[in-house]
Amino acid sequence: MDTSIENVESYIATFPKETQKLLEQIRQTISSVAPTATEKIGYGIPTFVLNGNLVHYAGYKNHIGFYPGAAGIEKFQEELSVYKGGKGSVQFPLDQLLPLKLVSEITKFRVVQNEQKPTTKGKKNS
Repeated sequence: MDTSIENVESYIATFPKETQKLLEQIRQTISSVAPTATEKIGYGIPTFVLNGNLVHYAGYKNHIGFYPGAAGIEKFQEELSVYKGGKGSVQFPLDQLLPLKLVSEITKFRVVQNEQKPTTKGKKNS
């Protein structure tokens, strides 16, 4: 990943037009269910932050990566079982419609989780 990218718009602009559209769709979906979350580039990819990292997403050659953490994957493992993924990630193929309703549900779950966490003291400004 290119660590020189400073904002989400610049990150998305590095991809082909069709991938940009998908990244914007997932970005808008997350933003709509977590309107108080802030955006930044974290770990070289777009990250939504709400009392800590909420979810990340990223573009790749053949898929969009979505990273709601291990708890988000575990809670929705049945719905996500049709996709490749790992402990805290899932891959949505570029040649299929994004499951935006599922992304929305997972993000809502993560918002509730993060809102229940104690507020981070001495957090870094991004």
